[in-house]
Amino acid sequence: MNSLKSELQRLALKEGFESIGVCRPDSIPHANKNLISYLSNGYQGTMDWMVKRANWRGDPEKLWPAAKSIIVLADSYAQPVDSLENLAEKDCGTIAIYAQNKDYHNLIKKRLKRIGRWLIQKHPNSEIKVFVDTAPVMEKPLGQAAGIGWQGKHTNLISRKLGNWFFLGVIFTTIEIEPDRAQNDHCGSCRKCLDICPTGAFPAPYQMDARKCISYFTIEHKGPIPKQFRKQLGNRIFGCDDCLQICPWNKFAQQSTEIRYQARAELKSPKLNDLASLSEAQFKDLFRGGPVIRIGYHRFIRNVLYAIGNSDNPQLLKSVVIHKNSQNEAVSEAAHWAENELLANG
Repeated sequence: MNSLKSELQRLALKEGFESIGVCRPDSIPHANKNLISYLSNGYQGTMDWMVKRANWRGDPEKLWPAAKSIIVLADSYAQPVDSLENLAEKDCGTIAIYAQNKDYHNLIKKRLKRIGRWLIQKHPNSEIKVFVDTAPVMEKPLGQAAGIGWQGKHTNLISRKLGNWFFLGVIFTTIEIEPDRAQNDHCGSCRKCLDICPTGAFPAPYQMDARKCISYFTIEHKGPIPKQFRKQLGNRIFGCDDCLQICPWNKFAQQSTEIRYQARAELKSPKLNDLASLSEAQFKDLFRGGPVIRIGYHRFIRNVLYAIGNSDNPQLLKSVVIHKNSQNEAVSEAAHWAENELLANG
């Protein structure tokens, strides 16, 4: 079995993954308790899907009782940029680094399936299931149990050799594979990720309240964003990288070699007036195959209008008024809010 694991590690690296680890389905006994606490506090906001399958999410053994091993793989998307710099460009939008090109779900799943097919060829009577962030699987606790990294105070996984700029893919298998040693916490007394959060979304280290998180607001939340958080959005129109960017462990991050993760020039710092003028067809064409398209046209325009309202640039008023009579209530309300902000500061 050690030979299988060595071959598996070589194949994972050949497929482009930067790190691989293995754990048992019973290796995260604390996860269910933490999940119950998270949900009881209402930190999930309107993400009801977290509640519906919480029994599977908190216990991998319940998700698939036949599984004997869980393989966790890390795929770097690190770029040679500082995502905080674009926040000062108020006439432009800021899109989370991971979303400036192709959607990672499809890219990673194809590679996981190739590794899975290889495993089945080695063990013809075995079975596998692959997951990439769309199933009731707690990838981050599993990643820590498999030795990939540790969950930092911002709740994201951190690696001593990758920083925190990486995606996770998971393979459940009925094959017995020697597990790796769990990773220890190396955050120490650092709290930079907590202090930089614009909305104070961390009620305590290692806890995140989605109801105050900019990524949640701009991606998951439907309808108008609460007014008390709109100014803190700044020019962020999809996601927020602040707590990731500030992490000191990123000095060890390896730049991604996957060209489809490298930012498209037109998405690095897009002009807000150009984005606000997009038709729905143009929106779909611009973001086709990428993560941004998943939030839909109206939620995207809503985000752009909030960013325009925070721009302090009255010249962008013409990009706002065209949406005041939108049939979408969130868009119309955002347009009126942005107009009032621009006129007040004009």
